[in-house]
Amino acid sequence: MYKVKEIEEENALARAAALCSQREYCVSQIEEKLVAWGQSTEACERIISKLIEEHFIDEARFSRAYALDKMRYNHWGRVKIRQMLRMLGVSNADREAAIAELPDDEYFSILRHLVEQKLPTVKARSEYDLRGKLLRFLTGRGFELDEASSAIDENR
Repeated sequence: MYKVKEIEEENALARAAALCSQREYCVSQIEEKLVAWGQSTEACERIISKLIEEHFIDEARFSRAYALDKMRYNHWGRVKIRQMLRMLGVSNADREAAIAELPDDEYFSILRHLVEQKLPTVKARSEYDLRGKLLRFLTGRGFELDEASSAIDENR
């Protein structure tokens, strides 16, 4: 990570608030930016507390927006979304709530679309080989094995 010129705590708070007002951030992302701006651990804690208190940062809101965006635009499954939220330091309760709020009809529609889109491009020697390649593709995207298997069966 590159080092940015150190800034005062008040300015760091203002910059962080401006960032948070433009899009959703989680605590770990803002903390990373504050450290890059040269803020001490104590200053980071004070700034983040203030941002949470003033509702600039809300982990539950962030995780809901993150999960929905990754499902709709990146076509990720629940497993991958859950893992990425875990890597961002989002609490288990917020992660699971965000995953539970994903609309099932849209989720399975995306899964079926991925199968339809991938099927013509897969080169396989047998039906078994084709199924294995499709399953690896879909599980790599974060879909559970039984969901992926059902989507492949629907399409065949």
